[in-house]
Amino acid sequence: MKELNEIINTELNEDLISFKALSGGSINRVYKCTTRQGELVLKLNEAEQYPLMFEKEEQGLDLLNSSSFRVPNVLNKGVYQNISYLMLEYVNDQGTTISETALGIKLAELHLLSSDSFGLDHDNYIGSIPQINNKKSDWISFYKSMRLEPLVKKGFDTGHIEMKTLRSFDKLYKELDNLIPVEPPSLIHGDLWHGNIISDENTFPVLIDPAVYYGHREIDLAMLLLFGHISNETMEAYNSIYSLDNHWKKRTDLHQLYPLLVHLIIFGGSYIGSIQKILRRYS
Repeated sequence: MKELNEIINTELNEDLISFKALSGGSINRVYKCTTRQGELVLKLNEAEQYPLMFEKEEQGLDLLNSSSFRVPNVLNKGVYQNISYLMLEYVNDQGTTISETALGIKLAELHLLSSDSFGLDHDNYIGSIPQINNKKSDWISFYKSMRLEPLVKKGFDTGHIEMKTLRSFDKLYKELDNLIPVEPPSLIHGDLWHGNIISDENTFPVLIDPAVYYGHREIDLAMLLLFGHISNETMEAYNSIYSLDNHWKKRTDLHQLYPLLVHLIIFGGSYIGSIQKILRRYS
């Protein structure tokens, strides 16, 4: 592909020997590129459509790198002829099984990294959606005003959410203080489904595609459960470092509302049924 070769040649002074398309979701075009110096990952998207997305990704990777998790090193980033690009270290994920114990330990250690408020000092993205991270002193205020309300409004404005569902959200907001226990802010990945956890050559977990902020740690766990499962080994290791209360699984659906709303906005109406089911449980 011409643009791949030009970016590699212009920005790295390298020749592109070969490339292979990787899964990049619905937003980015992602390639494994081989040059004379080795392999790297090159991510591309439209600069005008997703301004500063890769700058935000680099900031997120830097934050995650302050934990015990490994993240890919950023090699280069910039804009080439209206195409934003991000060059990352290639992690040799061969589909090997991730160490469940290591995942639990490292996730707990990540969540032990705290802040004096919920949110972040900069905004970023979750998928293709801008994620506003204005700081709040308590989780319920942050979750309601920075996570649920903006996407519920967007869903209503675009016709994905009807007035009845809007009223159900209004009722839920009044009960959140009684439903979600107080926790200190935790550094979270923010978009933690199994596709964003890959394995390195030693089976240790590597995190990619962050949507970081300081939030309630159950958000990460709820998202893992929404699109997969969490093994007993992972949870035993997690609890050995940073124990959860015995009722956390009973309220995961409250924190699954946010990723479900994200998917509703990006992909359309097939997710509204899951959202309504959660709202009915608490109505």
